[in-house]
Amino acid sequence: MKKQGFTLIELMVVVVIIGILAAVAVPKLFGMIAKSKASEVGPAAGTYVKLQQAYFSESNMAGGWQLIGYQAPNNGTTTNFEYGIELPIGAQSSDALSTGKVGWNAKNKVALNECSSAVNWTVTLSKASGTTSADISFAASAGATGCVALTPTFDKIGK
Repeated sequence: MKKQGFTLIELMVVVVIIGILAAVAVPKLFGMIAKSKASEVGPAAGTYVKLQQAYFSESNMAGGWQLIGYQAPNNGTTTNFEYGIELPIGAQSSDALSTGKVGWNAKNKVALNECSSAVNWTVTLSKASGTTSADISFAASAGATGCVALTPTFDKIGK
């Protein structure tokens, strides 16, 4: 009668291989989870910029969220972010934006890997330089270095 089965060495090799795969996969998984949590700020900021551009092209003024028709995700608070406005609610001429004003921001409520909590992603409105006509430009910033890695194209919003 022949007994079949795995030897102890074969089982140990399988356990080592599974351990190596887990050591590589788990950090990658946490990185993907953090990126997915941070992915909501890009579309939210992009929507704000598009609405602001449309409002400015019609009225030659920048406006607050309600004036341009912007609604922050989930009324301003999601599981991972709090959205806020710093631009006054009324209309603003491009001259009033000469020093640059933050018109949209999102602050993360939880740490996202290398991005600590309470970091602000912002979109700043300012008077466009080098143009003879009144125009505005947008500058998006992801705050800290660890946050930039989560949203690498965020700074291109509004360009």
